[in-house]
Amino acid sequence: MTIPTKPFKPQYLILSLLAIFSLFSCNSKKEDGPKKIAVVISTLNNPWFVVLGESAAERARELGYHVTIFDSQNNTSKEAEHFENLIAAGYSAVLFNPTDSEGSVSNVKRAKQADVPVFCMDREVNSLDAATSQIISDSFSGCVELGEYFVRQLNKKGKYVELLGLVGDNNTWNRSKGFHSVVDLFPELKMVSQQSADFDRSKAMEVLESIMQSNPDINAVFCGNDSMAMGAYQALIAAGKEKDVMIFGFDGADDVMDAIADGKIKATVMQSPKKMAQTAAELADEYIKGKRDFSKKTSLAVGLVTQETIKEFGEFGSKK
Repeated sequence: MTIPTKPFKPQYLILSLLAIFSLFSCNSKKEDGPKKIAVVISTLNNPWFVVLGESAAERARELGYHVTIFDSQNNTSKEAEHFENLIAAGYSAVLFNPTDSEGSVSNVKRAKQADVPVFCMDREVNSLDAATSQIISDSFSGCVELGEYFVRQLNKKGKYVELLGLVGDNNTWNRSKGFHSVVDLFPELKMVSQQSADFDRSKAMEVLESIMQSNPDINAVFCGNDSMAMGAYQALIAAGKEKDVMIFGFDGADDVMDAIADGKIKATVMQSPKKMAQTAAELADEYIKGKRDFSKKTSLAVGLVTQETIKEFGEFGSKK
């Protein structure tokens, strides 16, 4: 019995070889293309964090990476979605500005389990072994210096309000503790109210307006960031008290720098989002290229900006 066979067609072999070649070619292109770095920012509804995110992305691109910026909108659930997506998409590193010092830990650990290194910028998470490294400003020391200036400007007595940032952010409490480590030594300086305004300009205006209804005779407002300082200033303008109440901020935002130059706001503490972002991108590059030994936390120096010292500083960071 003879078993019939189909005649051999060379075109089948050619098509098969082309398919195999195409498969390997696609894989090769995927491997040979630029690696990806994710920049995850707590919120882009704040000029300071826009500078942080864009500076991180710019430096990472200069180093040869494809970069995507993710906005968490101050929402830990949205932040978690970003981490799930970037891990699944094969990003090689994350430059991360957390929404919450405690709530963001699980996201960082999820990335670590997936062998994706995370470099925190500006805000830290409450874990020393989750992130590969954390690059932050020395908020405590900066507010010690600010507190000393505050005491001198008020001549060691008066009533003041403190506007806190996000209660889940360590920066909020590091700044508050640094400030109070000095100011609380002077019993004639009375804090009449301490409330959170979430680092938000509009909320700071609303909160201070409410506080002044029962405390119309305050002498100063200490704000945990410059967005709240500008919101507080708007509240004072609305109440006709902008010349009677001193405002102190933290960040070095351009509008506050202008306000200090014009004598509208008393002082701020200058930190550098650009330096933190660039440092994080460079550390991520070192990790991707094989380095594994990193300092778990790096604190960058800050500086006090007043009307007397403002000429020494540029916007958001470095001295001129």
